[in-house]
Amino acid sequence: MAEDHMRYDILAQEALRGVVRKVLAEVSRTGLPGEHHFFISFATRAPGVRISEELLKQYDKEMTIVLQNQYWDLKVSETGFEVGLSFNGQPEILVIPFAAIKGFFDPSVQFGLQFDPATAPREDETIEAQADAATEAVAEGAEPETQGEKVISLDAFRKKP
Repeated sequence: MAEDHMRYDILAQEALRGVVRKVLAEVSRTGLPGEHHFFISFATRAPGVRISEELLKQYDKEMTIVLQNQYWDLKVSETGFEVGLSFNGQPEILVIPFAAIKGFFDPSVQFGLQFDPATAPREDETIEAQADAATEAVAEGAEPETQGEKVISLDAFRKKP
């Protein structure tokens, strides 16, 4: 199989993160429409994630939050989002870069996405910068970094007949 110098895996993941960004931006402006609500899983130790030490002790690697009835101050930027949630009666503000998201699921319509945080650009790096670096490495005769095949599986979120 030919080597993927275009890094379609990274491009596809970034495009799908854009779906999450657009949905959350709309919800931050207008609220959740109808029965929509979201389960969002993220890597708690990913760069840029800000959660309390208490939550980090409980969720050392990964955490899933639910945006449904009781959340506040949802703010969305180009690189991530911030939201207020309550845990055991304690209000918390979570800051989550889109690059840290591992899964996004809206059970009201059985829609879900899975992500590999390893394919996400760092906060200080854009897809264009990654592509430029790969192009430069190829031009210099260096072997570009490869991370193996990345497959986005949506099977877990599909409706069962």
